[in-house]
Amino acid sequence: MRLKIFAAVAASSLSLCCLSGTASAAARHPDLSGYWSTNTPPSIEDPALKAKLSPNAVILHDTGAPELQPGDFGGLKLKPEVAAAAAKWDPRSDFTLDKACLAPSIIYAMQGPFPLEIFQDEHLIVIKLEYFEMTRIVHMDGKHPPADAPHTKTGHSTGRWEGDTLVVDTTHLSGATITNNGLYHSDNVHVIERFKLSPDGKKLISSQEFEDPETIDNRGARFIAWQKQDGQYLNAYECDPTFALNYGAK
Repeated sequence: MRLKIFAAVAASSLSLCCLSGTASAAARHPDLSGYWSTNTPPSIEDPALKAKLSPNAVILHDTGAPELQPGDFGGLKLKPEVAAAAAKWDPRSDFTLDKACLAPSIIYAMQGPFPLEIFQDEHLIVIKLEYFEMTRIVHMDGKHPPADAPHTKTGHSTGRWEGDTLVVDTTHLSGATITNNGLYHSDNVHVIERFKLSPDGKKLISSQEFEDPETIDNRGARFIAWQKQDGQYLNAYECDPTFALNYGAK
């Protein structure tokens, strides 16, 4: 079943013959494949990953279920016009029938309290999130498309290995929330993620760093961690927008 999922999402970018490289790829690099749950401390500030952050990056402490309160952007320095718009933000404006089930971009989705599943091959890595059933394809030997190429909530990702760490570079993200409290990134945001295994291989530890000169003057960062759980698979994510009616939405 997992192979079928991998083939379905990879077919547009890679022929099925490349799946034969999985074993050899795992031998050369850490194997991140498998089901990763959030049944672990959601944030592990790995010193090696922390050392890779830019000097002006501020670490946001909203990983997992916690949310930043209105007006609190975790130390991000907002552009004046962005700060003015955020100050006017009303949660009810995002809680309408037409917006209640809109997916965020991976900047917010990756840190949420939901599991993910990874399928690893030599030429690409697929990261499938349970949250909104988002699927990311990391091209290990590719380049980003031109700036005017389509933008989506998952964007375009390229990857490379730095020793035992997978580095994922993502562009072409469409505008979406950063902190779920009135701060939105533009479609020119740039994200760098690093993924590594804990020494016992039972935890997947990552950092997320993003820059968006159109909205913020510094950079934001998060640390995110997952626990390995064999024999588990993602559930369907169902969002019924009518639940917002319980809160007075129209």
